[in-house]
Order: sequence, then structure tokens, then C-alpha cells
Amino acid sequence: MSDTTAADAVADGRPSAGAELAQSLTEEAARRPKSRDIKNLRPLWPFIIAHWRHAAAAGFFLLFSTSASLGITQAARLIVDKGFLSAENLDRYFGLGGAVILVLALATAARFYFITVLGERVVADLRKALYKHVLTLDPSFFLKTRTGEVLSRMTTDVTIIENLVGSAASIALRNILSLIGATIMLAIVSPKLTLFVMLFAPLLIAPIFLFGRRVRSLSTRTQDRFAQAVGYAGESLDALETVQAFGREGFADKRFGDAVETAFRTSLQRVWARSLMTSIVIALIFGGIGTLLWTAAHAVLNNTMTSGQLVQFVMLSGFAGASVGALGEVWSVVQQAAGAMQRIFELLASKTLIAAPASPRPLPVPARGEIAFEGVTFAYPGRPDLPALRGFDLRVTPGETVALVGPSGAGKSTVLRLLLRFYDPQAGRILLDGIDLKDADPAQVRARMALVAQDASLFSGSALDNIRFGREEATLEEVRAAARAAEAEAFINALPEGFDTPVGERAKTLSGGQKQRLAIARSLVRNAPILLLDEATSALDAENERLVQKALESAMGDRTTLVIAHRLATVLRADRIVVMDEGRVVEEGTHTALSKAGGLYAKLAQLQFGVEAA
Repeated sequence: MSDTTAADAVADGRPSAGAELAQSLTEEAARRPKSRDIKNLRPLWPFIIAHWRHAAAAGFFLLFSTSASLGITQAARLIVDKGFLSAENLDRYFGLGGAVILVLALATAARFYFITVLGERVVADLRKALYKHVLTLDPSFFLKTRTGEVLSRMTTDVTIIENLVGSAASIALRNILSLIGATIMLAIVSPKLTLFVMLFAPLLIAPIFLFGRRVRSLSTRTQDRFAQAVGYAGESLDALETVQAFGREGFADKRFGDAVETAFRTSLQRVWARSLMTSIVIALIFGGIGTLLWTAAHAVLNNTMTSGQLVQFVMLSGFAGASVGALGEVWSVVQQAAGAMQRIFELLASKTLIAAPASPRPLPVPARGEIAFEGVTFAYPGRPDLPALRGFDLRVTPGETVALVGPSGAGKSTVLRLLLRFYDPQAGRILLDGIDLKDADPAQVRARMALVAQDASLFSGSALDNIRFGREEATLEEVRAAARAAEAEAFINALPEGFDTPVGERAKTLSGGQKQRLAIARSLVRNAPILLLDEATSALDAENERLVQKALESAMGDRTTLVIAHRLATVLRADRIVVMDEGRVVEEGTHTALSKAGGLYAKLAQLQFGVEAA
């Protein structure tokens, strides 16, 4: 065992629930980069200090349990030296040993409880802090960082930190104390034999570190090769019909088999290295112990050491050796945690480019819904030489419905992203009710807008939950009214539990048209003065498009509305159509006027309507 006592080993074990997920996270954690600079763990301190009572209690019982562990050796010495002198002495000293073991059990249980609670609490706080911070980051951050990497830092990296705070730190401190205490007691019992143990220890540790590094490297390579094999299998099974249709079962089987054999050969190298390490370590351990016992036995025969001292010395040597071995294992966990905390802190230190100014200007009340783009030039991060908008000008009066049309890449969706202040323009300014967006609080700006996108982003939960996502405090009557206006009430009432029916992850149980109408209801219940529609009907069939279009017309009402649509039939009723190309406004007017003008809109209309728009 690599720990001090069997009781401690049980106490430091993890629950079996969720074993598959834990194993998956453990394997991924093993492949995460490590860091030798433990200074990276400094940002963790505020999270630990916030729960200093649990940390103090864990530290107190840590000292208590370590002292009790070492006290067992003294009890064993008294039993051997004095217990066999009489039955009364034997009972007395066995009773003393039992009392020490009871104290050890209680102290270990208390230490395990407090250190585990501390670890769980720190991890919970860390996850909440990470998620809260990520929600404040602007879209430009996710252009540079994959969402999967962010989720990995919130799961795998935080799990590594949990392992450190909730287990490894306790093991490390306990074994350091045990090593120090055992060494001091060894020197008291027999300075000569203690010197022998200290000279022998490096010979035992060296092969463990040398071979251990090789074994870890090969383990990682084995995991990578096996993951590659699983990837091949998953890819083939996902496209099994294609594999069978082309008669490529043999090819897929050979590719998977080759990957498995590669993983097997790598695993053989690991097994060989570990076997060699095991044989060397066993030879050194038993050789050293044999030599130590031989020397100590002669000391007993020469009356320079009692039998009890011999037993105590052997037990203390075992404690010291186990502590050194455990510290070697824990050091790897500490390095993993340092690397994990570095990545977590990098995420926590990420700054959003879109933030409220120190003294934001309040937007006028009541809201008018007036929008103005003045000479706006904007290029997305990573594409500074390809502006999405170039000197873009647009004014939308309160209650007006304006449709933005144009070819793909004209900058239509960029207009909405800038209006929602996901980005700031490099030149020009954007005004909402006469206030420059840069001078306002982004939260207040977005509170005045409701978005219906092409891909309705809905969430797990009920239909009621998804509509109330638009305004959490909306009453059931308001939710029903919004659903009715969005042509969604009928299909929601037809669900097994009506508005309380779970719709599944990302509302997978609903059709495309139902999702869009639910998204419209969510926007309606928001009661925002500005409605933004981004290709809200482009992915629907004719029947669903008719229903959604009817819902959208109801949603527009007296709101200021910006509509983006490739299907020109959906914008015919707009008060004004703005035609965009290469980030600029090239035409604007009504459908009839633009069709007769013979410009870009007329060409687009000709392609979609044929002779009707000519």
C-alpha cells in the first residue's frame, strides 16, 4: 500500500457512483499537460480561505490522526517488551493499543469528512465562478477558444483540482508529517539503523522515479492509441450504411484492427517496463529489509536493542517508506493540478472587450425604439482586412419595420450583432434612443431587444420554462398570451402535460416550426420595444412558414422591427426594404419601387419571383 494505514486508504477512497464518468475524466486528466511551477496554484488560495473553518478542522484532525498512527508503534513496542511479562500487563497494553486505534479511526473519519467537504465546496465555488465569468465573455473570445476547451476546463481541469484539494493535499501533508515523525522516532529508537535506512532509501527511490516516468509516458501513448482505435470504430459505425453500401466492411475492420494492434504493442512496452521496475523494486525492498532485520536481530542478541524496539523500528521504517512512496505519487497529482489551475486561471483572467463603462449613461424611459447607425465600419477579429460593414448608415424610426436583404456576406447579420453589442465597431457609432451603445450598459441595451434567430436556441425543460426564458417573472397568463400570439398555444396544449411538458435537450421533441413559434413566444413575452428577426423562416416548409409568418406579423405590432430574410416573400409587408452589398447600403425603398428601379433588389426579386417582379 502506498499510504500510511489501511484505515487511511479506505478513508481516502472515492465513492463508486458515477465510476464510468470518473474513469473517463481520470483518463483525460492523465493526458492534460502538467506544470512543475506550483506557484500556479496560488489563485486557488482565495477559494480555500473562504472556507477556512473546514480547512482548520481538517488540519487539526490531520495532526491528530498522524500522531495516533505513530502512537501505534509505541503501543506495539510496549506490548512486546512488557505485555508478555504477565496476563495483567498484556491486557493493559493491548487495551492501550486498542484505544490508540480507536482514536486513529475517529480522527481519520473526521479528517476525511472535513477535507472532502472542503474539496467539494472549493470545486463548487470554482465551477460557479468559471461559469459566471464565461457568461460575461463576448463572442470574439469564442472565435479564438473552442467551446469544447472551455467545457474541458470546467470539467476535467476542475476535477483535477478537486482531487488535489479533497484528497491529494491531505495525503501529502499526512505523509510529510508521518515521514518527519517516523524519522525522529527512528533516530530515538536506533540512530545506527536509522542511518542505514537513510543511506538505503535513495537506492530504492531512484528506480521508482526513473522507471515511473517511462511507465507514465507509455501509459499515455497507450491511451492515445486506444482512443484513436475507438475513434475509427465510432466513425465507421456512425456511417455504417455508407460502409456497407460501398462494401468497405473489410477496410473498416482492418483499419480498426491495425489501430488496436498498435495500442497493444505500445501496451506491451508499458507492461515490460513496469514488470522490470517491479522486479527491481521488490529485490531492493526485500534485500534492504532482510539486511535491516539481520542487523537488528544481531542487536537484539547482543542486548543493545529490545524485541519491542525492533518491532517498533520495523513499523516506523514501514511508515517512512510508505510515506516516501505516497509523496512520489502525490507529486504527479500536484503537477497536474498546477497545470490545471494555470488553464483555469487563464480563463478567469480573460477580459471581455464589451463591458459597461464606469459610469454608464441611462437609456431614456420610456423606450422609443429608435435606432441609428452612423458611418459604421466593422471587421471581425481575425479578419481585420475584410470589413463586414464599410461606412454603414441606417436610421430606423420608432415602430418602423425595416427589412435587410442582400446576398450572403453582405453584412446583414452583422448589423444585428452590433446592435446587440456583441461587438463594437472600429469606426462610427451606433445609437439607441439617442444614446451611443458604448456609453450604455450592455445589459440595459439588450433588455430592450428580443431576438428570433434562424436556429431557435431552446433549452431542456418545459415549454413554459422556454417561454419564461424571455422574462423570468412573466405570469402564466402572460405566457399563454404570448404563445397564443405566436400561434404556439394549440400545439403546446396538445402536448401530454401542456405547458409543463418537457421538450427534451434543445427541444428535440419539437418540429422546426414548433421550435420557431416557441422562440417567437419567448420574444413576445419579453415585451421589448425592438424585435430582431434573423432568417426566422428560412429553414421551414411552406405550411410552417405560413404559421410562423402569421405569428411574426402579430409579434411586430407597434414594435421597431429589423428583419433579415433571403426569402423576399417574407419582407413584402415591411415599411422599408434596405438592400445591402459588401457592407454598405446600396438601395432602399418599398418592394414595388425597388423592383422597378432595376438594381440589385430587382435582380434578387427576378431570381425568386420570376416575371411577377419584373
